Amino acid sequence: MKAIRKSRPGKGVEITDVPKPVAKDDLVLCRVLATSICGTDVHIYNWDKWAENRIKPPMTFGHEFCGEVIEVGPKVKNIKVGDRVSAETHIPCHNCKQCKTNNMHICNNLKILGLDVDGCFAEFVAVPEICCIKQSSNLPIEACSVLEPFGNAVHAVSESNVKNKTVAIFGDGPTGLLAVLVAKAYGASKVFAIGAQDYRLELFKKMQPDYTFDARKVDPVSKIMELTNNEGVDVVLEMSGSEKAIHAGFKVVSPGGTFSFFGIPSKNIELDVADEIIFKGIKINAIVGRRMFKTWNEMAELLNSDSVDISSVITHKFRLEEIDEAMKLLEHDNIRAGKIVLIP
Repeated sequence: MKAIRKSRPGKGVEITDVPKPVAKDDLVLCRVLATSICGTDVHIYNWDKWAENRIKPPMTFGHEFCGEVIEVGPKVKNIKVGDRVSAETHIPCHNCKQCKTNNMHICNNLKILGLDVDGCFAEFVAVPEICCIKQSSNLPIEACSVLEPFGNAVHAVSESNVKNKTVAIFGDGPTGLLAVLVAKAYGASKVFAIGAQDYRLELFKKMQPDYTFDARKVDPVSKIMELTNNEGVDVVLEMSGSEKAIHAGFKVVSPGGTFSFFGIPSKNIELDVADEIIFKGIKINAIVGRRMFKTWNEMAELLNSDSVDISSVITHKFRLEEIDEAMKLLEHDNIRAGKIVLIP
């Protein structure tokens, strides 16, 4: 089969033929119908410091996809040939304390599709049955391929209890964009969206937050405090990993409010734990992926209610072998796309 491989350390990829995976034991073999590019994939493609320390070539990367089941292993019980599925990309061990206490998403021996095992930037991918989530054939394959990041947004918003509350979302990546839709669907009273990329800021506006701020041109702290009568917001969703955004978020979250971390900083950062956290009496959430499988149930409810249009974050489609062209649109200093879908 055709696959996009990180064959060796260094920038770029190799498009090559590799053996098709086998549906053994509890594995489900899927024909990839559509797969989308995640920020993690950009790190791997560019081979930055994070990728250098995390990825062990040769391997096929990619972890967000929509697929059709074409074969199941002998231990598979609930997935059948012909099912349309997307993947929960956390692969749990089933045996650790976390797995046995309904915390499989933070399994102590966690493996991740496309990072620790071969992923879905290929014509076929093999995924453990527990990670296969059945999807309706009514959901377009492009939208089905972005359910994993949609789940990140749902998890972040759900854990933050946003109903009837003011919410500030820092970070204009696809998960931040989706978080605007989810926060509104969950009844946030007012949503402030803060970004720093021209293209993504325009996408932010299409999600219809109450206010959108370009952090390069205005001080979001001053703006938010002005618009909230210096009270700040009830909830901050930090989706960027930017040190500057993190400190801004702590400034605008009101005493007794909630601060949810999702974005990953590129380096260690220094926090004023006393003034930024303790003396404000705030609650802090650390958001890792999606809860298995509470978040997926919440996602299904949102999709079935038609209260969110997740396809609105998808801006481009390419053939799988056009990945180099797609990655050019995701260059850090000149992002010109929302979510990009690749079709094998």
